[in-house]
Amino acid sequence: MHEPATAMDRPATTFNQAELADYWQLLKPRVMSLAIFTALAGMVAAPVTIHPVIGLCALLFIAMGAGAAGALNMWYDADIDAVMARTSQRPIPRGRVPEQEALAMGVVLGIGSVMSLGVLVNWVAAALLAATILFYIVIYTAWLKRRTPQNIVIGGAAGAFPPMIGWAAATGTVSWESVLLFLIIFVWTPPHFWALALLRAKDYERAGVPMLPVVAGAQETRRQVLIYTLLLAPLGTMPAFAGLGGWLYLAVSGVLGIFFVHRAIQVYRVRDGQDAMRLMRSLFAFSILYLFAVFAAIIVEKSLGIAPIAV
Repeated sequence: MHEPATAMDRPATTFNQAELADYWQLLKPRVMSLAIFTALAGMVAAPVTIHPVIGLCALLFIAMGAGAAGALNMWYDADIDAVMARTSQRPIPRGRVPEQEALAMGVVLGIGSVMSLGVLVNWVAAALLAATILFYIVIYTAWLKRRTPQNIVIGGAAGAFPPMIGWAAATGTVSWESVLLFLIIFVWTPPHFWALALLRAKDYERAGVPMLPVVAGAQETRRQVLIYTLLLAPLGTMPAFAGLGGWLYLAVSGVLGIFFVHRAIQVYRVRDGQDAMRLMRSLFAFSILYLFAVFAAIIVEKSLGIAPIAV
């Protein structure tokens, strides 16, 4: 059962001691920016044009919801964040923001974002946003993360919802096309995150988090990274055959998918030494580029009026 972090050596913090940058960090701005970007792609890919003001409002509320999930995640995981090098400088372990303030911030932003999206945009998008926040906090953070090495596989669904939310904001519905965009991020998440987990395996072991490299070993993790990448490469091209992308999208997703597989094969083959570490870092960085590029291709094609491939 989870016990919020109450380390004796953590300095007491007041609101006046915390800076705006500390509260901003609580929102996980890099994760938030990815949610905004993929939601925008889903919104743009939709077959109807959303009013610019409503679209901006939707993106703002999606950002708020993503930030709420980040703050609640940092509140719940404060105990393990404190013992991991990658997360020890977050605001709560550093004593910059009290745990109760992080919890209150997450709850207020979460409820406010869902209600605002429902009232000002539509309730289908709001329901998906609520599901995203609850899935990330309850299913992934509180249930799966500390119990199973499949935590990031199942929990990755939370990060895959934003394009569906963007699509729903524009259309008021969920369609199989938006589910396809969801699946791309869902399948992308394991190789992306396991590349990082391979680099930070000792951190997770020290914190008692059963990430795949800790439980199954580095080589099995490399094998799983390769398997998911092999699934992702063809899946990433599918929007071009679903009326969502044109030849530009097909070229970008196809070429980058091949490079992604090539890098995963390199990581699988090179198992030790500095070369292995370099390849894992390269794979992690490339995975971010891949996701950004394929969703950017959708936005660029729509902006330029490039027609989808006829199906």
